[in-house]
Parts: sequence; structure tokens; C-alpha cells
Amino acid sequence: MITSTSSVNIQVQAKNVRFEGNTLYILLSDGREISIPIDQMEWLKWLTKATKEQRSKWTIEPGGFAIYWEELDDGIEIEHLLSLQPLA
Repeated sequence: MITSTSSVNIQVQAKNVRFEGNTLYILLSDGREISIPIDQMEWLKWLTKATKEQRSKWTIEPGGFAIYWEELDDGIEIEHLLSLQPLA
């Protein structure tokens, strides 16, 4: 018996970020947009406590692998967010 394992690793990147209330929306390079209710995620409490102005001061890390808020000294990795999303 011959078995072969092939894995395709496509890295999606963050392209844009926006907030509506306490929901974070991230546009990905493959056209998907994911949403995260930050007030329901204990590990995002720091972002829930941020002001609207602080939330708007984000940057996308080189390569699009993460979003970072320098003023808040914290960020979110895209791979981590995608691992939390249910597969449709």
C-alpha cells in the first residue's frame, strides 16, 4: 500500500479591518470577510475596552499575517482567527 500525504498551505492575508459596534470585521485576500464579536471573546477584552479612536489605529503586519494596534500594544494573528471559525 502506498500512501501519499499532500498538503496545500495557502496563506490568506488581512486586507482591511472595520468595526461595527463590538464586532470586528476582517477582509481577507481570498475575498472572505470574517466577523468576530469581540465582547464575547475573553481574550479580546483589551480590544473591547479600547475607544473608537484607538480601534481605528490598526496596521496590517508585513505579509498580512496579523493586525496590530500599536497604541494598545497588542494584535491578532489571522491564522488564529481562522482556526476559530466554523467551516461552512
